[in-house]
Amino acid sequence: MNMDIKSRYWLLVVGLLLLVSCKRNSSKYDDNQVFRYNEHANITTLDPAFAKDLRTIWATNQLFNGLVQLNDQLEVQPDIATSWTISEDGKTYSFNLKKDVKFHKHILFGKDSTRNVVANDFEYSFHRLLDPKVASPGKWVLDFVDKFEAETDSTFVIQLKQSFPPFLSLLSMKYCSVVPHEAVSYFGNSFRANPVGTGPFQFKLWVENTKLVFRKNNFYHEKDEKGNSLPYLEAVSITFLPDKQSEFLQFIQGNIDFMSSIDASYKDDLLTSEGKLTERYNTKIDMVSGPYLNTEYLGIYVDAAEKEVQSKKIRQAINYGFDREKMILYLRNGIGTPAINGFIPKGLPSFNAMKGYTYQPEKAKELLDAYKKETGNLNPTITISTNSQYLDLCEFIQREMEKIGLKVHIDVLPPSTLRQTKVNGQLSIFRGSWVADYPDAENYLFIFHSKNFSPNGPNYTHYSSPEFDTLYEKSIQTTDNLKRHKLYQQMDSLVMESAVVIPLYYDEVVRFSQKNVRGLGINPVNLLSLKKVQKSNLNLFAN
Repeated sequence: MNMDIKSRYWLLVVGLLLLVSCKRNSSKYDDNQVFRYNEHANITTLDPAFAKDLRTIWATNQLFNGLVQLNDQLEVQPDIATSWTISEDGKTYSFNLKKDVKFHKHILFGKDSTRNVVANDFEYSFHRLLDPKVASPGKWVLDFVDKFEAETDSTFVIQLKQSFPPFLSLLSMKYCSVVPHEAVSYFGNSFRANPVGTGPFQFKLWVENTKLVFRKNNFYHEKDEKGNSLPYLEAVSITFLPDKQSEFLQFIQGNIDFMSSIDASYKDDLLTSEGKLTERYNTKIDMVSGPYLNTEYLGIYVDAAEKEVQSKKIRQAINYGFDREKMILYLRNGIGTPAINGFIPKGLPSFNAMKGYTYQPEKAKELLDAYKKETGNLNPTITISTNSQYLDLCEFIQREMEKIGLKVHIDVLPPSTLRQTKVNGQLSIFRGSWVADYPDAENYLFIFHSKNFSPNGPNYTHYSSPEFDTLYEKSIQTTDNLKRHKLYQQMDSLVMESAVVIPLYYDEVVRFSQKNVRGLGINPVNLLSLKKVQKSNLNLFAN
């Protein structure tokens, strides 16, 4: 037997042994104790300091905890902090910590393999978040913080520079998770692939681009309403099929338990035009939907060289000139709510019920005719820049604009190019999404503050209004929720009147799961929480 044949032989033997080993390991637990889902966009880190996108937030949410958390109604609830007090001036937050929260078992903690979380751990974790050497994209969460300290092992105090009512919601973000200094010091940059937290599941295995496995944390501190220990599941298994069509097929075959959102490749097979499950699937899988704190829109850069977009009449004509309801029905199979109110999306208590831009083609044509008369420009033309994912929406708007006499060019750019050119003010009209980082409308309004002009801030439209700025400064110091929400709505109305944005739709969270999955829940920030999920023996795909 020559060396090449021998090498192949032993590679085959090793492969078979690994396959047998994997089968033995996978059969240790009943399939109903393992929750399986696919992450088509991949995961590059399990370090909560870098949890800037939904795929990373979902994974780190199973592994880490912070001071507070949000329930499905977006109400701030205790997590590692059992209670807290806020000073009358709204600047000092004092958190009382639970005394029985333990880090995941790890040899780094010595012979007992674990230790309790104390306030110093939060002090360390917050300093790490701010450390320039770490370069966390989440350091902005602490922009309003003046100082913080561990007063005792069970008391952690945060002092703000000024009152900021949404601050508790900010602390619910995964950036603010507690991490042990022992693990971070030992693993250094490789902590991303060796996470140690306090969450309901603990890290077990990661074959990058292939599979990620978490195991049940038997020392988890939370219990259910009946006093039973959480989580119920023994493990979580995440695969990384990059193709959404392949993910869909795996779900339909019962090989994964859960799928979020829809893709054009299978939406017509799965959903009716009204957004319901088709007859083929309505007895085989479950579907739930609800508001998602995401506004899809066209933004208009008012300082653009393209003179047309500098005119409010043109901007308002675009807003009035297309049927959002028809667009949602035919292009999104009914998933989403037509954005005929403000920029603040449904799902927030400060959602603006005002009547915004409804479909009024005659009014749009009148505004366009008035612009032509004023300027002498008889052939106004605009350019909309988008990526390929939203091309169908932009082409729909293009056709509608042509009906009222406005010519539209569409420029399709790669997502990264679209982001960069938008930031640098090189696009007159751009397609955008604004997903809430935290559940407060301030997160939607600060992008119109004149101090936040791009490229140094997220005000990509360069909208500027002294009245808006005054209301904004007042709102972030107003602790009364009802009064603050009214200020938010006033600001939202100002932005809409200026027509610097063209809201398209308020998005929806859509979740599909197998019939044997219970306790998955749904929430407007699309956070995946698996600590209360259970699976039964039901399998409708066996035949």
